[in-house]
Amino acid sequence: MRTAFVLAASLLASACSTTSDQLSIADAAETTGSIELINPQAKQFIAADAKISIRGKGYRWTEGPVWIEQHGFLLFSDIPNNTIVKYQPNKGTELYLENSGATGLQEGDYGQGSNGLLLNPQGQLVLLQQGDRRVALMDAPLNKPQSKFVTLAGEYQGKRLNSPNDAVYHNDGSLYFTDPPYGLNSGMNDSRKELDFQGIYRLSQDGELELLDNSVNFPNGIALTLDQKTLIVAVSDDKHPRWLAYDVNPDGSISNKRIFHNAKALLGVAGEQGLPDGMAVHSSGNIFATGPGGVWLFSPQGEVLAKIRTGRLTANCTLSADEKYLFITAHDTLMSVPLL
Repeated sequence: MRTAFVLAASLLASACSTTSDQLSIADAAETTGSIELINPQAKQFIAADAKISIRGKGYRWTEGPVWIEQHGFLLFSDIPNNTIVKYQPNKGTELYLENSGATGLQEGDYGQGSNGLLLNPQGQLVLLQQGDRRVALMDAPLNKPQSKFVTLAGEYQGKRLNSPNDAVYHNDGSLYFTDPPYGLNSGMNDSRKELDFQGIYRLSQDGELELLDNSVNFPNGIALTLDQKTLIVAVSDDKHPRWLAYDVNPDGSISNKRIFHNAKALLGVAGEQGLPDGMAVHSSGNIFATGPGGVWLFSPQGEVLAKIRTGRLTANCTLSADEKYLFITAHDTLMSVPLL
């Protein structure tokens, strides 16, 4: 999940310089993994001897990190526990919200919590809720969270969505999101699955839901390039893992589907476990993308510049507003890596 709308220009302009100070001085942590620089360009963004620090652990499956600049903390989902956790430099982690994605919206819904988290243009928390099978807005202030939600999208043509996963806002206020079957107990073959496809959607500012592509079996993480002209979608297909790119047309539709980067050659390779998932776009235009082995750093053209090897199956990532740190959700942990 999730590419953070929190990196909007207004927030970058007021980025808090204490983020990196607090993490480096007062929040020492266990370290893990390694950094692999593949292209010399990567040295502009990350040091080969950078430490991957564990900031929280003991969760079941972490996802959807988003940095909340106005309050100086990070939020991330623990999907199986149906909770959102808050991480704050100097203070560590604590429970932020219970019943984050499975609220009993309909009888028989599964217990999966929220997945992707992001802020809308008004600075409100938007959640991709696997249990409730919807995209929802938390109807409460960020500093006083409640399990109280407004549905933004829950059905397509009268049928419930599968389990919305990740999303990104376009500058025009529309929301692009993916809807794989991961939140359903039996996945593709679940008896409660109502749609016979997995979709990539666009939700307009007016609330109109448009299906953009129904041909991708396992759409997952989603991001927009800096110029908003290209949509990147991670495909978590264990037979053909890859990242796709689409042109974003003036009317918000997408076209010219193509492979941004193909990871199929890594299937079964030792040390390359995992599949393409969440992404974060840096102000340079480079893309941090979780995938086999950890987090990949891509150029805007899809060239691999570096790999952050976490040693765990890795789900998602986001940047602090000052871009001094990359935060990573990897299996049962929250990690951070200092950037240059």
